[in-house]
Order: sequence, then C-alpha cells, then structure tokens
Amino acid sequence: MDSMESGSRGLWRPSPGSVYPMLQQLTDEQLIKRHDSDGRYEITPQGREEAEWPARMQGAGPRSVEGIIADMSSNVSYLEDLARSKNPDFVQNSKLIRELANRLTKLGGD
Repeated sequence: MDSMESGSRGLWRPSPGSVYPMLQQLTDEQLIKRHDSDGRYEITPQGREEAEWPARMQGAGPRSVEGIIADMSSNVSYLEDLARSKNPDFVQNSKLIRELANRLTKLGGD
C-alpha cells in the first residue's frame, strides 16, 4: 500500500479493504503466490503471461461480462478509496459518477 501511495505521488492510498481481497483473488487464480516465510507475494509464470496478454490482444474483440464486471469492481474499490480520502479529482467528478451509477442501476433492472 505504501508503494502504491508513492507511485501515485501521494494522491491515492489504497485501503486494506481493497488490496487484500484483490491479493486473495489473484492467489486463487494462481496469478501470484504468497511466500509463507515473509508474507510477500510473487507473480507466477501464469500471472506474467496474463499481464502481457492485453498488449498481445489489442483489438481482439469483446471480453466476457464476468471480466468486465471484475474490472468494474476493482475500479469501484479505487473510487471508494478516493472518496474516503476526499481526493479533489473524485469530488470534481462526483456528478459523472452519479450518472454512471444511475445507468448501471437501470441495467440491473432495479
């Protein structure tokens, strides 16, 4: 989380509630592995291949609905972290976020 905060130049610090579920999902999908000795994570060969996949597949056509929803969930976690930190970019774009939420509500049928 510290590295992510540094990498964003202090604009974003992910919460444990968004990082640890993501690490668990990546572990379950065998894209990373956790070392018992020190608790650090390492990308697996399969994970490295997956990380390179988008560059190889540009323009490859539609993705699965499940994949799109998983990406959306990650993005929502990111936005939740920004909202908690009262990030000015989040505040400035809150109207657009509400519009997207309304569109998604209509898609869900409720």
